[in-house]
Amino acid sequence: MTALPPLLQAFFTDRLMTQYGASPHTIASYRDTFKLLLGFVHRQTGKLPDRLELADLDAATIGAFLQHLQTTRGNGVATRNTRLAAIHSLFRYASLRAPEQAELIARVLAIQSKRTSTTIVTFLDPAELDALLTAPDQSSWHGRRDHALLVLAAQTGLRVSELTGLAADDVHMGTGPHVYCRGKGRKDRCTPLTAHTVEVLTSWRAERHAWLKERDYRIVTINQAELSRDLAGVLDSLAAALVGPR
Repeated sequence: MTALPPLLQAFFTDRLMTQYGASPHTIASYRDTFKLLLGFVHRQTGKLPDRLELADLDAATIGAFLQHLQTTRGNGVATRNTRLAAIHSLFRYASLRAPEQAELIARVLAIQSKRTSTTIVTFLDPAELDALLTAPDQSSWHGRRDHALLVLAAQTGLRVSELTGLAADDVHMGTGPHVYCRGKGRKDRCTPLTAHTVEVLTSWRAERHAWLKERDYRIVTINQAELSRDLAGVLDSLAAALVGPR
């Protein structure tokens, strides 16, 4: 075994999990970055990951990988920069554990992120919002679920992943009704609910209790599973339009 595999493992277990206490989402993102990178290097060199040296991940290789992400995989600049940030983090960790590779590490760390353009997100006006909330066919189970989801999103500004991850203890319908969530950046938010939103959620909760036994108030699919992030992904642009820039 070469020096790279134990370095990668220590990066995840020591740096990310122990020292940084990184969230599962961050760890998964870094994992995906290195799966893509190691697969790319394997296709280029024929070497399996356990045979790779840190020297195999030089600046030229990393640059080619980043170009591959954009030209072959069709990733945008933001995704390219996210992958590069994960690689930089690994090489900063390696700089203290492989000082003999200091020049190679410095060259990789010198690779710059690309500039991105920021799109201004606009708000929906009242007429557009009303049209949106009446769009789901409330004669169907899915329509009533989607209507409740949209009403809650419009009133609270929760992100899609926050919305689909709400559980029983996060939704309070009694005195001072509100929704609690821990969102992006591990920020806690407590958002009050209007009377109309409480009415919609109460109706939805009653319908769910008619067929769901567990005390779990997540917005679910018909098979009682949590609404997947992929299925909810169609609401991403909608949620951005509802809440405007943050």
